[in-house]
Amino acid sequence: MFPLALSACGGSYTWGWHVVDPSTPQGWDNISFLVGGLFGTVKISVIAIFLSMLIGLAISLPGLSSNKALLAFNLGYVSIFRSIPVLVMVLWIYYGLPVILGLEMSVFMAGIVALALCDSAFQAEIFRGGIQSIEIGQHEAADSMGLSYFQKMRLIILPQAIRRIIPPLGNQFVYMLKMSSLVSVIGYSDLTRRANELTVNEYRPLEIYSFLILEYLLLILLVAYAIRKVEKRLQASEEKQNHPPREVTSSKGMPGAGLEK
Repeated sequence: MFPLALSACGGSYTWGWHVVDPSTPQGWDNISFLVGGLFGTVKISVIAIFLSMLIGLAISLPGLSSNKALLAFNLGYVSIFRSIPVLVMVLWIYYGLPVILGLEMSVFMAGIVALALCDSAFQAEIFRGGIQSIEIGQHEAADSMGLSYFQKMRLIILPQAIRRIIPPLGNQFVYMLKMSSLVSVIGYSDLTRRANELTVNEYRPLEIYSFLILEYLLLILLVAYAIRKVEKRLQASEEKQNHPPREVTSSKGMPGAGLEK
């Protein structure tokens, strides 16, 4: 359907869908080669988003402090890494760190570090907003129990905050899946890199990149569906906790008494 729709809008362009036609040996080999980059895309995205969440959480805590130095550190970090384009960061990490620090990094590691640093600034703001949305009574209850700051965060505040920030965290994962394509410029073998390599061999960029769009579309839709399912499950669990089912009581006040058998 997708190739037919593009062909109808192609005017005088001679389409060459044979390069991704699964009914031919060549087309099937090309499709297998393109889809083979899916694992690389998912792997680098998952690791980078996990690392960016850890960094973002650590950066968000100083932003909740009343100490001016900690607040300045939080503001400076978020402002800097939120302002740097991801592509520029990928190139700087890969080519700059070996020169400045003498630190040789693989393409995979450079991509993870660059993606995680850029995304951590957004994660920090997400965590800060989620923690600040928790009612002050929860903090007061934790303090009255004699919990330390980190115990309060780990046992009471963060579990509630994470439920509220699942939607923006899901959006950031979708964003990460798309931004991971930029790592292809330094040679990482993901979906985009494989499409670039196949384009050089087949000289059919429009058809191959159209197939690449379809790959990303299906991947993002699948991830978005999974995120919505998680959101609904968490929402149902929270509603169940906030509104537990009431027991039916009889006129004498005994639970379950007077019910018909």
